[in-house]
Amino acid sequence: MAERIMVQGTMSGAGKSLLVTALCRIFARQGLRVAPFKSQNMALNSFVTPDGLEIGRAQAVQAEAAGLACDVRMNPILLKPASDTGSQLIVMGEVRGHYDAAAYFQMKRGLIPVILDAYRSLARENDVIVVEGAGSPAEINLREDDIVNMGLAELIDAPVLLAGDIDRGGVFAQLYGTLALLREDERRRVCGTVINKFRGDIALLRPGLTQLEELTKLPVLGVVPWIKAEIDDEDSLSPRLSRRGERRALDLAAIRLPHIANFTDFSPLEQHPALSLRYVWRREELGEPDMLLLPGTKNTIDDLIWLRESGLADALCRLHRAGTPVLGVCGGYQMLGRRLSDPEGVERRGEYEGLGLLPCETVFTRAKTRTRRTAVCAAGPFAGAALEGYEIHMGVTRGEAPPFCRLEDGTADGAAGDNVYGTYLHGLFDSGELTARLASFLAERKGIEVPRVVPENRAAYRQRQYELLADAVEESLDMKAIRRAMEAYAHDDKTR
Repeated sequence: MAERIMVQGTMSGAGKSLLVTALCRIFARQGLRVAPFKSQNMALNSFVTPDGLEIGRAQAVQAEAAGLACDVRMNPILLKPASDTGSQLIVMGEVRGHYDAAAYFQMKRGLIPVILDAYRSLARENDVIVVEGAGSPAEINLREDDIVNMGLAELIDAPVLLAGDIDRGGVFAQLYGTLALLREDERRRVCGTVINKFRGDIALLRPGLTQLEELTKLPVLGVVPWIKAEIDDEDSLSPRLSRRGERRALDLAAIRLPHIANFTDFSPLEQHPALSLRYVWRREELGEPDMLLLPGTKNTIDDLIWLRESGLADALCRLHRAGTPVLGVCGGYQMLGRRLSDPEGVERRGEYEGLGLLPCETVFTRAKTRTRRTAVCAAGPFAGAALEGYEIHMGVTRGEAPPFCRLEDGTADGAAGDNVYGTYLHGLFDSGELTARLASFLAERKGIEVPRVVPENRAAYRQRQYELLADAVEESLDMKAIRRAMEAYAHDDKTR
């Protein structure tokens, strides 16, 4: 069976996913067969495996860093929040249904056999499994029947690295407080702590490291610097959704929907030297962008209602009437149509008026589309651009407009109207070709010249980012101590 190491964090957003990604790359560079594993993920950024199943995007990223195709066993349980209290439950890549938090808490113990089967199957095929926790192990109200933090570590008998985020402040209290709230048997699993996202002079940190080690009786196994490598984000905690990047010649404004999903679709746009991307939450932030983007969403109807209530729907339509191009992806595409119908109550039973910018209608059904795609863009200014991506959506959209693109089998996808475009294809900008054509189209409309470049293919770009991440983490962590902890647990393997 594989050796294993588990990364847990003091909170959500402490950098667990990045550390797991880095460790996957580090072990792979050592010639080991390594796979990521997260028993339960709660995220709206998801991905389609080669066999058409759905997992969290973070595990797909980690698999790519490890040199593997993503596999549903790497994330057997995925929760996609649809409201403040309920989520769509996906088990081994298939939709199981919608559950509120209390109902899921009551049933989750029954998912342990699924989790262990997935883990053991991966462990038989690999030398190392790098396991990611979720949230914090100090959520003592959720300790009973835990299947993702210390409860999982016990089930698979794994040593644990505990990571804290110094960028948010209070990292010593984070680490000490988390350890203090663990049971004694749980504390014994922790082989060391890691301070993540450090910026500054490490010499000023050392007195605190010494005191933390004295208080916890555990070594600090590394101080990981703030790393500028760009890795696809796991969920809406991403700082990308709130930061203001460099202002460039062409301003793209994406609506930051309440249930925004797969917003990484737009990340490749920032690779073009003429394009800047910002996310907009309020009407007054919108301004006069060169293009409007409507991203995917887990709850199209609720987010369409929010769009109207916030005033952003009126502002978007006003800008479009003034000539501003609009592009919607997946749920954003559905909103651009004339009508959305939900006769089965998949999201919210009833019929709803869309934004009316495309002559199409969407009907929601319980069947979920999950598939990888290649395509060629058919919409006027972008015609001929090669696309490669995937579909994950509920609902079927039909209409009279020309297609946005033609799929590999010749069928149409999406719609193109008067300066408005919609598609179900996630990852449409990854090849770089559509980005280049979009920049040229917007520059010509604005009467400016921009560099005629095709951004690097996103797959090649990601590989370089994994190398940068792994280099920084390997230099920062005591990898020998981590391997010793892994080997110690391997000698008494309880996962067979």
